Amino acid sequence: MEQGLQYIRNIGISAHIDSGKTTLTERILYYAKRIHRMHEVHGRDGVGATMDSMELERERGITIASAATHVEWDGHQINVIDTPGHVDFTIEVERALRVLDGAVLVLCAVAGVQSQSITVDRQMRRYRVPRLAFVNKCDRAGANPMRVTSQLREKLHHNAVMMQIPLGLEADHVGVIDLVRMQACRFGGEQGEALIWEEIPAPVMHEAIARREVLLDAASLFSDELAEAVLAEEVTSELIHQAVRQGVLCRQLTPVFMGSAYKNRGVQLLLDAVVRYLPAPTDVVNEARDLDDEGSTRVLSNDPQDGLVALAFKLEERPYGQLTYVRIYQGTLEKGVNLYNTRTARRIRVGRLVRMHADQMEEIEAASAGSIVALFGVECSSGDTFTDGTRIALSAMHVPEPVVSLAVKAADRAGSERLAKALQRFAREDPTFQVRNDPETGETLVQGMGELHLDVYLERIRREFGAEVSTGQPRVAYRETIARRAEFTYTHKKQTGGSGQFARIAGYIEPCADEVFVFESRIVGGRIPTQFIPSCEKGFRSVLGEGALAGFPVEGLRVVLEDGAYHAVDSSDLAFQTACRAALREIYPRAQPLVLEPLMLVSVEGPPEFQGEVMSSLMRRRGIIMGTTEDEGFVRIDAHVPLVEMFGYATQLRSGTQGKAEFTMEFARYAPAPRDVATELAETYARRRAAGRDAGGR
Repeated sequence: MEQGLQYIRNIGISAHIDSGKTTLTERILYYAKRIHRMHEVHGRDGVGATMDSMELERERGITIASAATHVEWDGHQINVIDTPGHVDFTIEVERALRVLDGAVLVLCAVAGVQSQSITVDRQMRRYRVPRLAFVNKCDRAGANPMRVTSQLREKLHHNAVMMQIPLGLEADHVGVIDLVRMQACRFGGEQGEALIWEEIPAPVMHEAIARREVLLDAASLFSDELAEAVLAEEVTSELIHQAVRQGVLCRQLTPVFMGSAYKNRGVQLLLDAVVRYLPAPTDVVNEARDLDDEGSTRVLSNDPQDGLVALAFKLEERPYGQLTYVRIYQGTLEKGVNLYNTRTARRIRVGRLVRMHADQMEEIEAASAGSIVALFGVECSSGDTFTDGTRIALSAMHVPEPVVSLAVKAADRAGSERLAKALQRFAREDPTFQVRNDPETGETLVQGMGELHLDVYLERIRREFGAEVSTGQPRVAYRETIARRAEFTYTHKKQTGGSGQFARIAGYIEPCADEVFVFESRIVGGRIPTQFIPSCEKGFRSVLGEGALAGFPVEGLRVVLEDGAYHAVDSSDLAFQTACRAALREIYPRAQPLVLEPLMLVSVEGPPEFQGEVMSSLMRRRGIIMGTTEDEGFVRIDAHVPLVEMFGYATQLRSGTQGKAEFTMEFARYAPAPRDVATELAETYARRRAAGRDAGGR
């Protein structure tokens, strides 16, 4: 169906674990007539939710990979991406939000704003994504959407305003009261498909009037016309809708809707809100970097008639080739055309163009600006920009650094080949899943965002590639830094017949807390020729991968080059690189090097009677309690805990709380490791180096 861009919505469904994202998406598909029968996340009927197409997702009852689909609602085309809730798969949320125009933040009516809710909200702010809030599970014991709305204001600093109030709560929840129409809505029929509008019951009329006043006060700030209508008592629904939309588009208002996706209540009204309030592609300003004019940007037009600009944001390896998800920002993408990859400067031909529905593909001939589609059989990387030949590039998504690593080894030679193929595939698909070889031990190391992240990929290697894999103990991604300033002067001189090598450098190194590495040249008077300054920076950078204290990457380092000397014949790029490498290795031990360990933000939620046990278990693992939140029926404890202490915590927590508590964990920051930990790591590194030298000597 040919439609204008104003009738397109690109949205994501994001939330904390078990808030009901995938269940909500399943209902959206059903009410939009995309599917004809609803299934449940845990697959109790043996089928499982549509968007959880991976066997592991259905077994574990969690979303592992984001999935895209499209539905039609009220004459609008809605592209929907269902994202994972677990922080280990945060890259799936990152790349989805990078290409979406709006989002629905799902919150549990009982648990409210949880740790991953805060993370997801931070990601939405990073990409300036307007959002609606949907308070789910209003049928659960302890549900309190009013408290959740207050938490949106207090914890996430949203200007949250309720568009609805519940019609009954917990077991009595039957619908919602619409504060714009000032009518109650019940959801009848076998699957909640019938919307039954009726008068607001007298017992809740007073609250509805009070909440509507709050809504009008908030919305009128974004519309002078509505403010005048409020004073004249001539408010119409359309005026409220226009004002709320303006507040959402400038990300200064968050409308709050509610219901129970599992009980089929509130979903159709949420879909109405998506098309009414969230932005169309024309409401969003997208910019691209001009590769021919450093520092300048171009605003993309969203016009299907202009030159093509599209971003590859997600890759999947299929049995017959790579599937590349792309968002089109400008122009029209047609089957059979040649695309220009601005990163590789190569042209590729589009053999197949498809629209995705979970893991199903629908062949299409063309797609225009605002669409999210997929290319089949195209070689590229995540974050590549495709154009018709114009040299511009869209900004890539933020990729967090992995914090856990494992040594992996196949059981036999045939398994080794399958393991190598699997690792190559998964590393291409997921930028947070990284593979490297340990140069000292020769082991293959896989790195990821947590134990669950690596566990899922290891299980996929066994199932999808038939490779039996053994693993070593989990390893922590430590870092090194320095604690004080140290000055260096170093001369590199080598003469081997003919032209030799000569370079002299002088300066100092110092801590730099906010950056990984900073290089500054203060050379004046040509003491070092301008063409060799980049060589100096390259030489310093080349040493940062392995610190001299314990062998971990070095960060938080600032190098200032103040003086030097060169020889007209013997100085070269290689000479200055060599001098800088040697100078940093020489001065590093005198700058008081430290080992940094990753601290994780651990949030434990459970019944109040286990609060003491949970706090004790965290402190035994060197945790620092950051705060506690006690609500009706449960308590949440937030703490910073070293990652190395968190291995095996899930088992201990289950046994200590009779299986009634759960925890989430995400990277918080790096902090200096205790002296005994740093000493042990340094000694282990020294032994490995000595063993490597002995082996080399033999």
